[in-house]
Amino acid sequence: MSSSPAVGLLAATPASAAPARPHQPHASHVLLISVDGMHQQDLDWYVGTHPHSTLARLAATGTTYRNAVTPFPSDSFPGILAQVTGGDPRTTGVYYDDTWNPSLLPAGTTHCAGVKPGAEVDYAEPADRDPSRLDAGQGLTGLPGSILSLTGSPEQLLDPAQLPVDPATCTPVYPHQYLKVNTVFEVARRHGLVTAWSDKHPAYDLLQGPSGTGIQDLFTPEINSVADTAGDDWTSVNRLTQQYDGYKVRAVLNEIDGYDHSRSVKLGTPAVFGMNFQTVSTAQKLPASDGQAGGYEADGRTPGPVLSSALDFVDSQLGRLTTELTRQHLADRTTIIVSAKHGQSPTAPAQLTRIDDGAIVDALNAAWNTAGHAGPLVAFAIDDDTVVMWLTDRSAAAATFARTFLLHHDGTGNDITGAPKPYVASGLTQVYAGAAAAALIGVRAGDERVPDLIGISQPGVVYTSKKSKIAEHGGDNPADRNVPIVVSGANAAAGHRVTRSVETTQIAPTILRLLGLNPDELDAVRIQHTPALPN
Repeated sequence: MSSSPAVGLLAATPASAAPARPHQPHASHVLLISVDGMHQQDLDWYVGTHPHSTLARLAATGTTYRNAVTPFPSDSFPGILAQVTGGDPRTTGVYYDDTWNPSLLPAGTTHCAGVKPGAEVDYAEPADRDPSRLDAGQGLTGLPGSILSLTGSPEQLLDPAQLPVDPATCTPVYPHQYLKVNTVFEVARRHGLVTAWSDKHPAYDLLQGPSGTGIQDLFTPEINSVADTAGDDWTSVNRLTQQYDGYKVRAVLNEIDGYDHSRSVKLGTPAVFGMNFQTVSTAQKLPASDGQAGGYEADGRTPGPVLSSALDFVDSQLGRLTTELTRQHLADRTTIIVSAKHGQSPTAPAQLTRIDDGAIVDALNAAWNTAGHAGPLVAFAIDDDTVVMWLTDRSAAAATFARTFLLHHDGTGNDITGAPKPYVASGLTQVYAGAAAAALIGVRAGDERVPDLIGISQPGVVYTSKKSKIAEHGGDNPADRNVPIVVSGANAAAGHRVTRSVETTQIAPTILRLLGLNPDELDAVRIQHTPALPN
């Protein structure tokens, strides 16, 4: 194990000269779209009920992979890294956007000698210079309308004092330094190709890859900033989420036209570019928005009014992008890949059980103290619809203690209406602890980043102390992980449906193959032997 996490990870990307392309490219451009939260069943429903939609046309003129899964944990960071590295957490080293690392020092540490290792690694909005602002603290005037003037170098928007610290260098560890493997953006840049991406936090600097230079134009307005005079952020009202996503669509339209996201610098249309949509995810989570119900109807398959509107919005914006590709005479040279970082669970309203995970952690720590141990057992936990814990005591005995407690802890949560609803076994079906948790992920026991405990939730369980959401992601239930993959455009087989199981990790080598580049230039592809998508 490297004594310097940041320096050790930077060494993961080979520094050799870029190898020659193995064959002629099938596409000049790959536009990658992540519709966060979208399930395969959502795509099926939308195409079936909107046969003349953009999504229906992309599916009809392309290849649809009907049994695709995103990695576990099904969080946004592992989900997007799968698509652009070809790896899951066993190789990327990234489990969530907010985790714990026992080898790093706490954020804000400036004098490192004698400081006890162990730090939260929070690469979400708390890492911004000013998380309350859409520009994350850049200081733009005229927001939100001026947001297209946001820098394309989001590392400048991160507050170094909010980042974990490398004990060997006593310097902050930026998100891109934390990633263990390279990205498709870095491979493309090594071949002199243009790259761009748009996402929801400046901490998506992560996608730059260990080199820190993979994406020439990285547009990252802060989604959890204040959006209106009522104090809502952009995820609190789905209408606001659609407005927020619209800024990223404008950025991509500018990039299709050959400019950077601000339309002020001529770069050329990127070879690898794209964005994520958040509106479907928030529509699935919100109990209601603008007086309409969020989530799904009682059958668990039919989108309710807010979600239906969100899908309409995504489809219309995809139509804008495809129309602009045609207008720029790029349609026959561009492959569009539509997928999702993650799904969302549950879809059936009656299945929902909300559980206060903070109370469970408090009870576990209290039981640890009662057993004669000083201090808390849980160093850090992140629980959405799975339980992921790092312990202060990484021994097998401590892991077994935590596992036994969780499997025997019963209590009362609440249902979709807010009424009390009992739960058993902390809402879990299985708990992997210690070496078993490492084996589940596929890393060695004692790996510095692997959680000490991973709990697989019962269907319908969402961990929250509030009643403001009805679905979440992160877990291992089918609704968390079964996402669509549609490949349409240049070199895509029209109307082809692939029913064999595939993983979103296979998108990354597929992108490189489409561009005529060697997928083995990706570290994770070599390590995990990740194949390109079939057909």
